Amino acid sequence: MISWREEGALLRVRRHGEGSAIIEVLTRGHGLHAGVVRGGGSRRIAPLLQPGAQLDLTWTARLGEHLGNFTFEPVRSRADRVMADRLALAGLNAVAALLVSVLPERDPHPPLYDRTVALLDLLGETEIWPLAYLRWELSLLEEMGFALDLSRCAVTGATEGLDLVSPKSGRAVSRAGAGAWASKLLPLPPVLRGEGDAAAADVIAALATTGWFIEHRLLPGSGDRPLPPARARLIEAIERTG
Repeated sequence: MISWREEGALLRVRRHGEGSAIIEVLTRGHGLHAGVVRGGGSRRIAPLLQPGAQLDLTWTARLGEHLGNFTFEPVRSRADRVMADRLALAGLNAVAALLVSVLPERDPHPPLYDRTVALLDLLGETEIWPLAYLRWELSLLEEMGFALDLSRCAVTGATEGLDLVSPKSGRAVSRAGAGAWASKLLPLPPVLRGEGDAAAADVIAALATTGWFIEHRLLPGSGDRPLPPARARLIEAIERTG
């Protein structure tokens, strides 16, 4: 038998057979990982398997390539924050949907795991969560090899007047450096560089740019899937907070 134990954040739960469940979790050392929870559909266990929950997990299987089984102990639930706040629920759904869509199974990304847990721990903090989520999307791009370089103009080297992003290179471009190509570039709102206000409209504008890179750089490598609808619902929820 093969076995490992560590904490993980529960992302998705699916019924399996008569009374079991298949769960997908994000762990620090084993990445996105699925397994069966025997009795996971029961009245006793199902309430503990709410997306967003932090679990102490033990996975066992006869062979490494098998789906395997999870047993778990609850560490902390985030259900109270999620169910009491529409933005928190939309945010959790968006984070889970993106991770399940983008991450290769069983491929560990410790920095992304740490940032994801920190973001989930902020659920319910309505004033700061949209900006924290934007930073998380930037870290997701970086961790998957598509970091945006917004420090200086890719054409002139200038560090001021940066208001565009090249969709090809992910680098910042000034209006002067873009010239006739400006209409083909993506917007670079100041909040994307950690500057200016972080009002709802500013965050939404920045998410339009990060969303382009997720859709056209990350998702094609995961089977050419569209952006998860949960992300669009999150943006609608952020808009309502403004």
